[in-house]
Amino acid sequence: MKKKLKILSLSITVFISSVAIAFIVGTFFPNSYVIKKAEASFQNNAIQQWIEFSVDLHPPAIEYSNNKEFVLAVSRCVQFINLSVVPEQRISREIIIAMAVLETGYGKSRFANEGNNLFGIRTWDNAIPQLKPLQNPDVKWGVRVFDTKCNSVKYMISTINNHHAYKLFREERSTQLQTNSIDINKQIELLNKWSTNPIYTDLVKQKVLSIRKILENA
Repeated sequence: MKKKLKILSLSITVFISSVAIAFIVGTFFPNSYVIKKAEASFQNNAIQQWIEFSVDLHPPAIEYSNNKEFVLAVSRCVQFINLSVVPEQRISREIIIAMAVLETGYGKSRFANEGNNLFGIRTWDNAIPQLKPLQNPDVKWGVRVFDTKCNSVKYMISTINNHHAYKLFREERSTQLQTNSIDINKQIELLNKWSTNPIYTDLVKQKVLSIRKILENA
């Protein structure tokens, strides 16, 4: 642990040095590219250091007894996961929580309680632990079972960041980050393939508003 702390401290020192160099170069030889390159380099190095540092750490447990506690518990999980995800691949915390709320009724569903699955993530692989719908136990698919609820959040983030169905979402997120014009509602509209419900994205948008109030007053 002491060795990892030293490594983390060293990465911070490197960052300060990088910023200083970028500032000096930018002052005498204005070049925004140099500064952005230094920032990006540190960001990637810091995340890699955190990944190595956090190997022995466990994600926070998602435990709750009411709606507010569910929102805050999922929020803590997202924040933990984001420590090892580059900013360009992060998904709005409000969006993730809203989707979990809609899917599980604030963590009250059978799939959340028995399968630690907060997003109704399915699998067609019989080798993967899964739960069948009680009303239709003979379907070929099942709702995937996770070791922890936070792992289901991590899987959901990975799915949106990699599955071809969410390519337009990723492109829109990238454009918004580059232009510094974040529009959560526009991002949500491009997650319509997550559910077969035709008004799913409208429901997510509505839920985001109530979740935002909880997070702001936490």
